[in-house]
Amino acid sequence: MPRIEHPNDAIIRVTLAAICGSDLHLYHGMMPDTRVGTTFGHEFIGVVHEVGPSVQNLAVGDRVMVPFNVYCGSCYFCARGLYANCHNVNPNATAVGGIYGYSHTCGGYDGGQAEFVRVPFADVGPALIPEWLPDEDAVLLTDALATGYFGAQLGDIREGDTVAVFGAGPVGLYAARSAWLMGAGRVIVIDHIEERLEKARTFAYAETVNFTEHDDVVVHLKRTTGHLGADVAIDAVGAEADGNRTQHITATKLKLQGGSPVALNWAIDGVRKGGTVSVMGAYGPIFSAVKFGDALNKGLTLRMNQCHVKRQWPRLFEHLRNGYFTPSDIVTHRVPLEHIAEAYHMFSAKLDGCIKPLIVPDAG
Repeated sequence: MPRIEHPNDAIIRVTLAAICGSDLHLYHGMMPDTRVGTTFGHEFIGVVHEVGPSVQNLAVGDRVMVPFNVYCGSCYFCARGLYANCHNVNPNATAVGGIYGYSHTCGGYDGGQAEFVRVPFADVGPALIPEWLPDEDAVLLTDALATGYFGAQLGDIREGDTVAVFGAGPVGLYAARSAWLMGAGRVIVIDHIEERLEKARTFAYAETVNFTEHDDVVVHLKRTTGHLGADVAIDAVGAEADGNRTQHITATKLKLQGGSPVALNWAIDGVRKGGTVSVMGAYGPIFSAVKFGDALNKGLTLRMNQCHVKRQWPRLFEHLRNGYFTPSDIVTHRVPLEHIAEAYHMFSAKLDGCIKPLIVPDAG
């Protein structure tokens, strides 16, 4: 069990965790400075087991949800709600703040795919889980749902807009569903895994495009949008995008790029002139062959960041209480912690219709 290292720490006994797409960047060795012995996982909830002497807002026994951001709550960026860019929690980078279970590039904090986890700055990060919110919904608010919602938010969607979402993984599904809440008139989801496209139709109520069925998915998207392109494009894929063999090999196999930019380049090409591209897919901090000249000459607005998770919760709580959707509807597998290696293989290889696996520490 981890120990309290600072007075503002808490130790949380994990009751439910999840595997998300960016965990695979660690699993595949794509994230720099991932060290042997690192505990993965930045989606988790649990019960407070122990608190440091400076912790005022939590007590032993509290049922809490923990955002994936580690942040101090008081620096220049935290004061402006930019929790993902906290200035005091990550000595290894000038851009991203701290992230649980996401390598020493993101601060070296162990994650929540474990029985216990140390939570620093425990008075500002975790929040009590509302009594009405089930555990399986709460854990998805700690990253995937908040990130998808944030991606739609960054798209600055106007009433009636056509929104194209690249990627039908959990973040893409949530972004597509959230686009309707922000006034979209049409939502199109692009992927090539049929189980995910089916979930996009039934959960996100979106039109779907299987990019393997078209010689050029951008041309197809233009044809279906009056030859203009979508008003908003959301990259919910990131570093491991398929669709271009050369880009995929140089990024995911040879590690010559910080991520395969296929989905991002499709988003840049598939959005109309003057449109907005929102980037939620995670990329590493090294070079990627992005079509920046095309973005410039089309006059695009590019918006991106790691999600400031806790800032999204009040509005998401409101949507969930009003019954607009149930986050756990996308969960496909529940796996005991001792079988997590098999869960990673299943999720990475997209076996057995796996869309969103949850890890249950005490299932055994």
